[in-house]
Amino acid sequence: MLPIIIPSIFQILGFLLLSSFLHCQALVHHTFVIEDTPYTRLCSTKNILTVNGQFPGPTLYANKNDTIIVDVYNKANYNITIHWHGVKQPRNPWADGPEYITQCPIRAGEKFRQRIILSDEEGTLWWHAHSDWSRATVHGAIVVHPKKGTNYPFPKPHSDVPIILGEWWKKDIVQVYNEFTQSGGNPDVSDLYPCSKSDTYKLTVDYGKTYLLRLINAAVEDILFFAVAKHQLTVVGTDGSYTKPLKANYITISPGQTIDVLLEANQKPDRYYMAARVYSSAANVDFDNTTTTAILQYKQNTNTSSYPSLPYLPSYNDTNASVSFTGKLRSLINHPSDLPLNINRKLIFTISVNSLPCDSNSCEGPDGSRLSASVNNISFVSPQTDILQAYYNNISGVYGDDFPDKPPLLFNFTADELPAYLNTPGKATEVKVVEYDSTVEIVLQGTNLLAGTDHPIHLHGYSFYVVGWGFGNFDKQKDPLNYNLIDPPLQNTIAVPKNGWAAIRFKANNPGVWFMHCHLERHLSWGMEMVFIVKNGQSPKQQLLPPPPHMPSC
Repeated sequence: MLPIIIPSIFQILGFLLLSSFLHCQALVHHTFVIEDTPYTRLCSTKNILTVNGQFPGPTLYANKNDTIIVDVYNKANYNITIHWHGVKQPRNPWADGPEYITQCPIRAGEKFRQRIILSDEEGTLWWHAHSDWSRATVHGAIVVHPKKGTNYPFPKPHSDVPIILGEWWKKDIVQVYNEFTQSGGNPDVSDLYPCSKSDTYKLTVDYGKTYLLRLINAAVEDILFFAVAKHQLTVVGTDGSYTKPLKANYITISPGQTIDVLLEANQKPDRYYMAARVYSSAANVDFDNTTTTAILQYKQNTNTSSYPSLPYLPSYNDTNASVSFTGKLRSLINHPSDLPLNINRKLIFTISVNSLPCDSNSCEGPDGSRLSASVNNISFVSPQTDILQAYYNNISGVYGDDFPDKPPLLFNFTADELPAYLNTPGKATEVKVVEYDSTVEIVLQGTNLLAGTDHPIHLHGYSFYVVGWGFGNFDKQKDPLNYNLIDPPLQNTIAVPKNGWAAIRFKANNPGVWFMHCHLERHLSWGMEMVFIVKNGQSPKQQLLPPPPHMPSC
């Protein structure tokens, strides 16, 4: 008899079946009430931060080009902000959400009306808190259907199934965050829990029908492998954009990323596991090496006592398996009209895990140091006034505009052994200013400082084309010769491979203040982040919208 699999960190409760949806008008209005909620599950009761008492939070449904109004009421005891991940928010960074970047936090007892402007996004996006680590429980799906009168670029599925993969800590997430920031070391990994059987989600399917699984990685710390036993998946979208159909036995999905897959219920009517587990490439870093499961069951199955089959998932450190999947994604459109071919702003950003001296000489980083992280050797320092307000109102002293175009220190970024003096970054609040309509290429170069690992990098306000990637150090003479300028995937989050690089391109036609950061929360907390300011264009429709009334104050 096979052993019972005990799922671990990922929310089995996060496997959601939401096959019906609201018929959305051009303007959709929602209310989010954020509050501490007693939550009884996983063999224990604790208070967690929720939206409208739900965990995960409510799913927002819209059609392409709709506008969503959300009134956010903060009835909790903590500051909060909400980010609409993957929504470009044209000319409207005021509602984008990252704390002290585009707004001050919504304080306890206050409210903020956010206007979410959809443009060309279609598919699956999501929303989450963007202050400290509150997004561990404050998150939910955004489903953007085709606009009225249009169809999917594939046969309409029988139903939609949003699936949210997340993490669970037995401790209050605020306690986890506070202990982590005070220690200067790595955070506690998420927890195994012993009562999965009663919590395991079951998705019931009809033989012969096709289901659209809308996968969202809401995990705070982990890239994941995901698969369904004995069922091949067909990838049809990622990050709110359609892709060429890609047959896959497993997928790799980064924190912040969404992937849409079609599942054909074409196997023997029985019970099968859907499963996910961590991909972790960093050496000597703890992670929860367990597997989370949900059950796919056929209505026609009469053997309800059968033990579900488990899918194949790559090994936890199989970097080749990870990049083998992500490297096969392709845009649905050949030669996209908005893919920049002539680049006038070429940027190279190194992304590194670093260390800083510890004030007390007793931190839990290497040799008593405090762990840090950086982009181009600058560890970002969060200001006390949000950068967007400072930029719009010409408030001096909040940020500098001297973020470097290339690494200030040149060395063999991916060497096995690197001198210790390279580990210490500078600390600053610097932004990169870009002219409107600039065509931008960024090479994101990973380094092997302290802990070479993958970095899922997310850019707010834009989707970008991933035109190239590779291992080792980027070669500016040779590597661009192999760029995919025919059908590169359009994404808003890209996992830069361990000791490798990724090249992205976009046209800077969305004025405002836009955040770019690693979506592993420990790296974000350590300073692996930076900010773009895209200047106004000439015409009124190329300029930043004025701020809404009643922006949260600092």
